Amino acid sequence: MRPRVEEVRIQGLGVIDEAVLALSPGFTVVTGETGAGKTMVVTGLGLLFGGRADPARVRPGADRATVEGTLVVDPQGRVAQQVEDLGGAVEDGELIVSRTVSAEGRSRAWLGGRSVPVGTLTYLADDLVAVHGQMDQQRLLQPGRQRAALDRYAGDELVKPLRAYEQAYRRHKEVAEQLAELTTRARERQQEADLLRFGLDEIEKTDPKAGEDAQLLEEEERLSHADALRTAAETAHMALLGDPMATDQGVDAVSLVGQARSAVEAVRDFDPALAGLADRLAEAGYLLSDIATELAGYAESVEADPARLAAVQERRAQLTHLVRKYGEDTGAVLGWAEQAARRLAELEGDDDRIADLTREHEELTGRLTELAAELTRIRRAAAERFGRAVTEELTALAMPHARVAVEITQAADFGPHGVDEVELRMSPHPASPPLPLNKGASGGELSRVMLAIEVVFAGADPVPTFVFDEVDAGVGGKAAVEIGRRLARLARTAQVIVVTHLPQVAAFADQHLVVEKSDDGSVVRSGVVALDRDGRIRELSRMLAGLEDSELGRAHAEELLAAAAEAKK
Repeated sequence: MRPRVEEVRIQGLGVIDEAVLALSPGFTVVTGETGAGKTMVVTGLGLLFGGRADPARVRPGADRATVEGTLVVDPQGRVAQQVEDLGGAVEDGELIVSRTVSAEGRSRAWLGGRSVPVGTLTYLADDLVAVHGQMDQQRLLQPGRQRAALDRYAGDELVKPLRAYEQAYRRHKEVAEQLAELTTRARERQQEADLLRFGLDEIEKTDPKAGEDAQLLEEEERLSHADALRTAAETAHMALLGDPMATDQGVDAVSLVGQARSAVEAVRDFDPALAGLADRLAEAGYLLSDIATELAGYAESVEADPARLAAVQERRAQLTHLVRKYGEDTGAVLGWAEQAARRLAELEGDDDRIADLTREHEELTGRLTELAAELTRIRRAAAERFGRAVTEELTALAMPHARVAVEITQAADFGPHGVDEVELRMSPHPASPPLPLNKGASGGELSRVMLAIEVVFAGADPVPTFVFDEVDAGVGGKAAVEIGRRLARLARTAQVIVVTHLPQVAAFADQHLVVEKSDDGSVVRSGVVALDRDGRIRELSRMLAGLEDSELGRAHAEELLAAAAEAKK
């Protein structure tokens, strides 16, 4: 389903107090007397799709101008997805777009019920509408759009080489960025490699072991306090067992526990509770004897070793130096060494990588050169066909001396779509040099040029909705009929909305809206009315003869409608 504008509500814009445009698919024409506000319809549509906000357009006495549009879109399509990504909503296939302009010049926009920057409407409009009015920036005047439109006009012949070019271009860009990274940072990477080598060499010479620093700390404490440790063990041993070499044996802990046990053992049979205590005293005696034995062995093992103490202290100093630089302990130091070794391997492989990338970059450059040349060839051929087709259209649109051509120039470097810079140019007469479209044509001529281009591009550069103002400026008679015929042709594939003062153009419309005004002497109010067949005859008669009820005018109007209907078949 192609998007289209279903309804537009305008308030406080120019001479329009309030108007509602119910728009149908196909060709809709907007007419009315001079000053009724026809151009404000185009201005309103332009505002709705991100056009420049001019506070001078706000109706005198109004605080703001408001334009609200209802668009029919595919709920699963690209436009709906864009709206949802922005936080807006598409409900039942309808999208509400709104724009306000205050008398002070402030402008606000809403999309699917969500406030958005005005620029968002402009971005969205690229896929929805092309507004062609004298005050509007034309979609096809943008160089990027002209190139994209020409590519679509070129058709299937361009698709495969363009896809191949775009794929090669992306890889070419990636390789160039990687090469730039490696070469511009060569000095920094060399310095990093030197630091890593120094650290790894330092760690390798010291050869730390995981947990070694904690073990050495324990050993240093023991060696530093060897005399105190031995004296403590001997004293504790004597307290438990006494000194077997002494003649005046004192009371020791094991003997006292033994006496206590003997006293209890003598009467344990008389009370089970006391028997349990006797067993526990026996266990205590055994435990104290074991401890005393271990203390004796510990005291014998502790020896002062100044040489070993010095060696331990020197080793700890080496490990402390590493820990301060590379980690919290020896385990962390070893972890740093593993990471440093991996990183050093990467850095040392840069030379080989640079060589490989340089070779690939050269190959891709050659590939891009070939593909870009192929794209240029196809585009030049399409440009020739396009220029001839538009020029033929302009001849039928009362511009028989105008010539449109596509100028293709070469950029200095590869771009995302090739090396071609595409610009549409026009010569209004044979003696004039080709100029860019916005410089080679007047306002009315530009509208006709854009109509010719849109007719030629129809199907190749599809836009759901086209809006034309002043497309018929300065023409009449047969040329006006041809304009109407071509607008009707464009309306076969898109929604077309045209503001016109020519009955020959209006007769081709599928829907006819008239902007009416009423003057009470102080305030002009305009509204928009959809006409039935009789209403169309009256309006066309007014446009033809200036008199709505002129019999001759009505007859001519009926003839115009019949001829247009026959031509549209």
